[in-house]
Amino acid sequence: MMEKVKVLRQLLQTPGVHQGPACFDALGAKLIEAAGFPYCITSGFSIAASRLALPDTGFISYGEMLDQGQIIAQSVSIPIIVDADNGYGNAMNVKRTVKGFIAAGFAGILLEDQVAPKACGHTRGRKVLPREEAVMKIRAAVDARTESGSDIVIVARTDARQAVSLEEALSRCKAFADAGADVLFIDALASVEEMRALCQVSPHVPKLANMLEGGGKTPILSPQELEDVGYKLAVYPLSLIGVCIRAMQDALTAIKGGGIPPPESMPSFEEIKDIVGFNTYYKEEERYATSTNQQAEKGGG
Repeated sequence: MMEKVKVLRQLLQTPGVHQGPACFDALGAKLIEAAGFPYCITSGFSIAASRLALPDTGFISYGEMLDQGQIIAQSVSIPIIVDADNGYGNAMNVKRTVKGFIAAGFAGILLEDQVAPKACGHTRGRKVLPREEAVMKIRAAVDARTESGSDIVIVARTDARQAVSLEEALSRCKAFADAGADVLFIDALASVEEMRALCQVSPHVPKLANMLEGGGKTPILSPQELEDVGYKLAVYPLSLIGVCIRAMQDALTAIKGGGIPPPESMPSFEEIKDIVGFNTYYKEEERYATSTNQQAEKGGG
């Protein structure tokens, strides 16, 4: 885990904008790694959707996120930032949350300042904690990191742009940086000018851009454009869950119509087996084969 943290911190010091698609399960994380991305982030929105078939409105619990997260973190060698929502309570809960996700193997943790129940930042009804309480939760996260002997990257997010004002959101980011946050993130910024204003706050602290696909509030910029504005990380929260939903709907339509999904719409059975690790398993199986089970296989057992 410490090696993954080191890789993520080195990434934050490397020139350019680094793209990190969001995953919601271990298979998605493996595909992101296989595609050559240097890191990824979990999507609370997508995990709530895929695990519970419920909206990202505070239904999913710390225990469920930790369970899902641990499986994801252990499935790949690239660093992963976990979406830890609002820390699942007050400052003391935040400490437990941070320590839990450190033990689960995450290289970074994203914490936001919404009140409970929290919700997706690009939907209506944003409410945030008082600034002082929000800052204390970031300090609690920093303390938990120190107490754990870890160097996990702390990403501090504020939803104050929608809940209060841009000015309040910028002030909170400055306070989060002073409290020890490693990366700053204002969700649902509404223009390139607002994005540029964030990047001018605490210039030494990297900034994260949320490129919410399909009609969010924030302009979708190319990696080069994001770099020009001043960002370091760019995440894409809905691409995988979105294409999965559409592909499943199309497949079910084909089956209900008496057929099966067209061959070009899905990998072959052999490709699927390779992706999920059957070929690797067979090689391992051969390594540990004994004369007894080899004879059983020849005999059809």
